[in-house]
Amino acid sequence: MSQSSDDAFGYSVTKGKHNPQWWENEDSFLPTSVPRASKIPERHDLEADPQKQDQSQQELFNNSLRAKAKSGQLKTKAKNKKSEPVNSLQSVLKKERWLAKNGHTLSYAGLFLFTFILYFRPYELIPTLSSLSSMALISALLTLVVFFPTQLTLEGNLTARPVEVTCVLVITLCGLVTIPLAQDSSWAWETFNDVFIKAVLMFIVMVNVLRTETRLKGMIWLSLGVGIWLGLNALEDYRAGNFAIEGYRVEGSIGGMFGNPNDMALHLVTMTPLAVALFLSADNLLKRAVYGFCIFILVAGNTVTFSRGGFLGLMVSMGIMMWKVSRNNRVLVIGLGTLFLLAFIVLAPGNYGLRILSIFIPGLDGVGSSNQRKDLLMQSLLVTLRNPWGIGMGNFNIISSRNLVTHNAYTQVSTEMGVIAFAAYIMFMVKPLRRLREIEKETFGLPESSKYHYLAIGLQASLIGYMAGSFFVSVAYQWFVYYIVAYAIGLRRIYSLAQEEQNKKLANSETNTTSVKTEKLVEAV
Repeated sequence: MSQSSDDAFGYSVTKGKHNPQWWENEDSFLPTSVPRASKIPERHDLEADPQKQDQSQQELFNNSLRAKAKSGQLKTKAKNKKSEPVNSLQSVLKKERWLAKNGHTLSYAGLFLFTFILYFRPYELIPTLSSLSSMALISALLTLVVFFPTQLTLEGNLTARPVEVTCVLVITLCGLVTIPLAQDSSWAWETFNDVFIKAVLMFIVMVNVLRTETRLKGMIWLSLGVGIWLGLNALEDYRAGNFAIEGYRVEGSIGGMFGNPNDMALHLVTMTPLAVALFLSADNLLKRAVYGFCIFILVAGNTVTFSRGGFLGLMVSMGIMMWKVSRNNRVLVIGLGTLFLLAFIVLAPGNYGLRILSIFIPGLDGVGSSNQRKDLLMQSLLVTLRNPWGIGMGNFNIISSRNLVTHNAYTQVSTEMGVIAFAAYIMFMVKPLRRLREIEKETFGLPESSKYHYLAIGLQASLIGYMAGSFFVSVAYQWFVYYIVAYAIGLRRIYSLAQEEQNKKLANSETNTTSVKTEKLVEAV
């Protein structure tokens, strides 16, 4: 039988008969440089001279300590060598996580600038900028020039592909296909190229750029800001008696997508639930006061537009908001909501109550627009049945009886772009609701996740409010819904990244705890 063999650390391990000496375990870690004779002295010599016995035991103990120290150094070196590729991999993963959250910084700056110009139209508010009416187009083009190369570099594709993006691409394809089939192809192309394709492209930018909570809230605050501006100016126009529409309705103080009071009211509808969500998740009294003021201005501004679609959208969105927020006191909330509705109608200005009741009693509408909307709805449904592939974007007013648009976003899509586009449009709005509900349920009762919880509820209410309000306006090609859906996609991406980081922290914590326990166990042994 061989005298010894090398172990994993390069030390000699004695093999042979079991020798029940108390230092046996220590002998296995002794360095090979120590002569064997000096390791185990002869038993009769030790018994004959007690002083030699003490010296030999001390020598063995010292040699054992030196061997353990050397062994520890070698183990540390081996551990460091093994950890080098691990550290390198962790560095790469950390960089990828950073890019996943913080990529597209310039693209976001361009998106924010474009949205500011789109909303506030500074060339209309500031006379010296009146010659720069194309600044929105220029900022959009610059944003796209930065976005697509950055997206290819970061992720190797032109865009992420959630279901909502696929739906938008289907709608876009249907719009292109109907252009040569339209009665007026030039008008169809102009409608496609005017606002719709810009909304689609910037929606794709938002889907990929809104990666952090700061970015998402920045865009929401910008949307809220223009809503407050519109609301304040609408209240001032109503106080001053500046009724530009039908002799008793105010119009938007900013043109473009807010020029029509119904369109302006729809934006205020979609922003109100988001303001409520920010109010509920605010962590101090000052923030709650600010968001409470925003809620008041948004509701009051919506009221003085006398928009029936705005009223229905507001009631639906606030109903959804209250139902979801108050899980444990729903009976009380329903009662308070009913009282609020009645008080709102009674205390509303002028003939607002009659205006709202005309939804159900058309005879109360002095200008007859209620009956007109019903006629347009029936005609648009008939056109959809006769032309399931669409008649071309913007072409409904050519064949309508009074040269009017559908005044309904759903039939606007079905008549002009066909039933396939209609199905994609519905899916585009419904799909985000499912994931938002999941986030709402997962974060219920978790104070540390209240910001995700309330924002998920607010976005659901905002989207459903749009779905209700857009039944009375032709806004399917406008920006409103594309921003809301992009916010919903951004929230679920941010929430997923936060969950991933939290899970990794928990896993690391458990690993560290296990490592500490193992070390303590080894030391004890």
